[in-house]
Amino acid sequence: MSGRAARLKRGRPTHTLETMVLAARILLVILALFILPLATHAVWWALRDDVAPNYRNADWSSAKLLPAASEAPQAIVAVYAARVGRWRGIFAHHTWVVVKEPGATAYTRYDKVGWGSPIRTNGWVADGRWFGNVPHPIVFIEGREAEALIPTIRAAVASYPYKVSGDYNAWPGPNSNTFVAHVMRSVPELSAALPPTALGKDWQPLTDIVGLTPSRTGVQVSLGGYAGLSVGWVEGIEIDFMGLTAGLDVRRPAIKIPAWGRIGMNPVVW
Repeated sequence: MSGRAARLKRGRPTHTLETMVLAARILLVILALFILPLATHAVWWALRDDVAPNYRNADWSSAKLLPAASEAPQAIVAVYAARVGRWRGIFAHHTWVVVKEPGATAYTRYDKVGWGSPIRTNGWVADGRWFGNVPHPIVFIEGREAEALIPTIRAAVASYPYKVSGDYNAWPGPNSNTFVAHVMRSVPELSAALPPTALGKDWQPLTDIVGLTPSRTGVQVSLGGYAGLSVGWVEGIEIDFMGLTAGLDVRRPAIKIPAWGRIGMNPVVW
């Protein structure tokens, strides 16, 4: 055997060992960033005694976050997020959009769901609980600024490309959060980021792997919703793995933990 062949043969075990060490480190990072937070939140969720067992027994009433439309003459734009029902609430939020023109006596709420009409209009109370879970605002804008945004928001709702029967896919998308992300991408003046637990918000077709973040303040890479990376002023730094998101918000300091969500400064746009 030549000297060169002997060196190559001796080098193979070392190369294999280095590959195994690298793979082990990657698995440890995935475990630390994604699996452990998911597991701990699952335990916490299972110990709760206030999770609605089904759709029929859940509370869908108003959470009293919005003023009565008849008592609010100004225009209003809002985006809300609430934990989804049953075991899915361990890791996911549902989001929706609400608008009201100046002088209107009722709100208009838009949801994308996996049943019923493609884009559900006023299917639930504008600020209603979702499967009994109280929503929290992502965006709340009123007055002339809201009035100027409403036509663009309605146009974005109408232009959502995944709105016919069969388009909805709970995981990894497109789903309800993909719809709201589309609206926010179409109306960057909303200048907000959906919560890290809005499963499906980062879904993009494989023909659009690289693009701008919804706020258009950064760059997003999405591998069909299975993995991705976003870096933007509004979104912060987000790493997506199988729909779970870990990250850091610099603009409004906070950390983003898979399943648990955002911990830090209130992100809502008022």
